[in-house]
Amino acid sequence: MVNRIHPTAVLGEGVELGEDNVIGPFAVVVGPTTIGDGNWIGPHVTIGTPGEDRGREHPAAWDTAPTGDPDHDGHGIAIGSRNRIREYVSVHQGTWRTTTIGDDGYFLRNSHIAHDCLIDDAVTLASNTVLGGHVHIWSSANLGMGTTVHQHVRIGPGAMVGMLSAVRREVGAFTIAVGNPARVTGVNVVGLSRRGLDEETIEALGPWLKGKGDLAADGLADRLPGDLSTLVKAWDARPLEN
Repeated sequence: MVNRIHPTAVLGEGVELGEDNVIGPFAVVVGPTTIGDGNWIGPHVTIGTPGEDRGREHPAAWDTAPTGDPDHDGHGIAIGSRNRIREYVSVHQGTWRTTTIGDDGYFLRNSHIAHDCLIDDAVTLASNTVLGGHVHIWSSANLGMGTTVHQHVRIGPGAMVGMLSAVRREVGAFTIAVGNPARVTGVNVVGLSRRGLDEETIEALGPWLKGKGDLAADGLADRLPGDLSTLVKAWDARPLEN
């Protein structure tokens, strides 16, 4: 299917589009950027401008093609498929790796994804959420309105962060965090239930989810539904923060 691009939108050279994308009025997308299929990109969205780093080049990529030198152009942006990117969202070029957005995300009005961020599948960023550079948001995490996330922070899969929170340190998988600074207040029982877990299984995972114990050695992770088992094992195997 063809892409629908409003005539006022600006697409610079070095932008690669898949199919069936909608790009709204006055959106700016510059390269190097790759975008998959079926994305909805709203009015005044900005994708591909330089990372906010005083020491880096700030090319006018809407006028000139990428040079092929990532120190000049940025290290690119990769966006998957079926994302909804609402009005005034901004996504910046990476400074040492590709700024990456997975599939099926929902990024509400005026949210910001800074340079070198990794955003996994099915993530929700509510209005006015701001991510610092190098942040990694794991799949199915949900950040409430006005959340601010410090540079280099990780937010685990299925985590929920309450609105107006200031996240300064890692938020664990399937936990709920709120406040300034954000603190874990419980387990995302609703999210786990929707993935098919019963109360007994959620209770067994509780200590590990809260960072107060190791993952049960009785094969619990292997008995979880397939996609959840994969996520739990991956989060458990992540490098620990210094």
